[in-house]
Amino acid sequence: MAEYKMILDLDTGIDDALAIAYALATPESDLIGIVSSYGNVLVERACQNSLDLLELLGHPEVPVFKGLSHSSTTNSFSVMPISAQIHGKNGVGEVEVPKAKRQVEAQSGVDFFIEAAHKYQDKLIIVPTGPLTNLAAAIQKDPTIVDLIGNVTLMGGALTVPGNVTPVTEANINQDPEAADIVFRSNLNLTMVGLDVTTRTLLTNKETASWRALGTLAGQKYADIVDYYIDAYKVTSPHLGGCALHDPLAVAVAVDPSLVDLLKLNMKVDTKAPFAGRTIGDETRINDPALHTKAAVNVDKERFLDLFMTKLTALFKAN
Repeated sequence: MAEYKMILDLDTGIDDALAIAYALATPESDLIGIVSSYGNVLVERACQNSLDLLELLGHPEVPVFKGLSHSSTTNSFSVMPISAQIHGKNGVGEVEVPKAKRQVEAQSGVDFFIEAAHKYQDKLIIVPTGPLTNLAAAIQKDPTIVDLIGNVTLMGGALTVPGNVTPVTEANINQDPEAADIVFRSNLNLTMVGLDVTTRTLLTNKETASWRALGTLAGQKYADIVDYYIDAYKVTSPHLGGCALHDPLAVAVAVDPSLVDLLKLNMKVDTKAPFAGRTIGDETRINDPALHTKAAVNVDKERFLDLFMTKLTALFKAN
């Protein structure tokens, strides 16, 4: 019996696809739904990618909900060219994944968050790996949920390293700094899994070759998808020597925080230029005890990579 109920909040690109697989392969948590966001792709494409990947991985029973299509301070959204370069225009490395039979749910992603918070309370884990627009909207619609939700473990931000969009901002937070600031300043039990740790967890063509060798559709498709990602990293981040496992690390930390070293810190997100999108300690709460917010600053990358490959290989072998 799973100990936790998990909701992923995804702008379903390549590392989000790996986060879905990791969540499905983690028996400690029961994936009860995916809320879609914008970022790597438009929200409609994120919905379809999630549905298709769930079916590919043998779990068409998991519902997908549509979240908000643009940031809290804009009226529209366009995918950044760098996102299309890294994830492919379709979000999954231009790989064709069979179209799922299941449709997106009628209920909104924001309302699903609120309903699940009241239903599952401290057993609920939310893992956002895109902008925090959906979660901030849920908090604003029903502020009581911040005291109900067990934990929010997000992929985003950068505390001890430079950002990947500007010198101080990471892509997910950069999409909607105002929403992120609402989430970071709330009383949610929040763990930030940022670039500080995710860029230390790397996958290479050696691992994807082992998935392809399984001879299954899921293994072949995921190998093709991640090979595209690895090639993109050779252009954008050649110093790393592989592709970063940003989003699956957040899923892993959500159920096993011992994978990372955590710094307790009251945090904020800057919303004004020149540092809009910066995740940093909140100077107005510097003398208050840090009871709710933690930032990951180091990771047991060997243990995580071993867990990652063991879980995903078993899942792909079965599909």
